[in-house]
Amino acid sequence: MTAQIKHHTLWVLMLMALFGISACNNTESTEAETEYAVPVKTDIAKQGDVSSFYNTTAILEAPEEARVVTRLTGLITQLTVEEGDSVTQGQIMAIIDAKRQEFDLAHLQAEAQIIEQELQRLKQIKNKQFVSADSLAKLEYKLLSARAKQDLAQLQVTESQIRSPINGIVAKRTVKIGNMAQEFDELFYVVNQDKLHAIVHLPEAQLPYLRIGQTAKIYTSHQKDNTLNAQVLLISPIIDTQSGTFKVTLQLPNSNAQLKAGMFTRVEIRYDTHKNVITVPAQSIIDQDNQYTVYVVNGNKVQKKQVTIGYKQDNTIEIISGIKLGDNIVTHGLHNLKDQSLVEIINPLTLASSHQ
Repeated sequence: MTAQIKHHTLWVLMLMALFGISACNNTESTEAETEYAVPVKTDIAKQGDVSSFYNTTAILEAPEEARVVTRLTGLITQLTVEEGDSVTQGQIMAIIDAKRQEFDLAHLQAEAQIIEQELQRLKQIKNKQFVSADSLAKLEYKLLSARAKQDLAQLQVTESQIRSPINGIVAKRTVKIGNMAQEFDELFYVVNQDKLHAIVHLPEAQLPYLRIGQTAKIYTSHQKDNTLNAQVLLISPIIDTQSGTFKVTLQLPNSNAQLKAGMFTRVEIRYDTHKNVITVPAQSIIDQDNQYTVYVVNGNKVQKKQVTIGYKQDNTIEIISGIKLGDNIVTHGLHNLKDQSLVEIINPLTLASSHQ
C-alpha cells in the first residue's frame, strides 16, 4: 500500500513539473510576441529657403571722430560745452585769451593802411617823372607783405576760438578753465555716432561669397534679442598673409543713438541662400560619425533613412537627398527607435485630450 502511494505521488509531481514548464514557455512566447508602440512627435518635411551664415565678433567704431587741438598757446578763459553735449561743425567749444594777438592784428592793420595810402598818393601824381617805377614796385611788395602778416594775425585771433570740426558728441574734455594750453594740445574728443562701423576679418575662403551692399546682422551683449541690420561697406582687396584673412567693414545706422562706439558685438554675415529646398527641424537629424539619418513615419511604423544635409539656419536644416517633400519626420523620441519600430504619434491635441 505504501509503495502504491509513493508511486502515485511521483506521477503527480512529474505531471505538475511538465505543466509548469509548458506554462512558462507559453508566457515567454507571449511576451516575446508583444511589441509596444514608442510615443513620438513628428513634423512634416517642408519647402523653404535656408541661408548660410558666418559668425564672428567685432567692436563698433565711429567712422567720424576728431581730436580737437589748439593751434595757439594761451590761457583757457571759457568753456562752452561739456562731455555728452551735442555739437555741430564750426560750433565754439572753448576760447583762449588772445589779447596779444588782437593787439598785433591792430598794429599790422595800421601798417598796411599807411603803405596803401602812400601807394595811392604816388599813383595820383600827374608828373610820373617824380615817381620811379622801382619805388612803386617796392611799395606794392611792402603792401602785399603787410597784408599777408595781417591775415596771419587775423588767423591767430580766429584760432583762439576752439571750434568743433565735425558734427557729433563730446566724448571727452581734457582741459579746464584757467589751464594754459600749449600749441597742439588735445582739448576735446568728438565722435559722430549717427553711423557706426564694425570691422571683421574673414577667412579667404569666404571672399567669393561677399559683395558690397550685402546684409549682415549685429547682436549686442545688452540687447541679445534685438537684431540690428548692417551692410557690407568695404571689402579689402588683399589677404593678410599671416592670418589668411581679409578685412571687411560693415556699416549700420544709429540715428537713435542706442549703440556706442567701443561696444562688443556678435556679427552674422549671410553669404548664400538656397531657395525652395526641403527642410526639416534640426532635432530630427541623427549624426553618427558624420552619417546623417532621420526616421520617416510609414503607417504605424518608422523607416530609418540616410540623408544628405546642406545649410543650417537657426533650427532648420536643408535636406539635399534621402527624403521627399511632405514626409512625416520624427522630431522627438527618436533615440528609442530602430528601423521598423512601432510608433504612436503624440501631437499637442492628443496630449491635451489625455489630460482632460
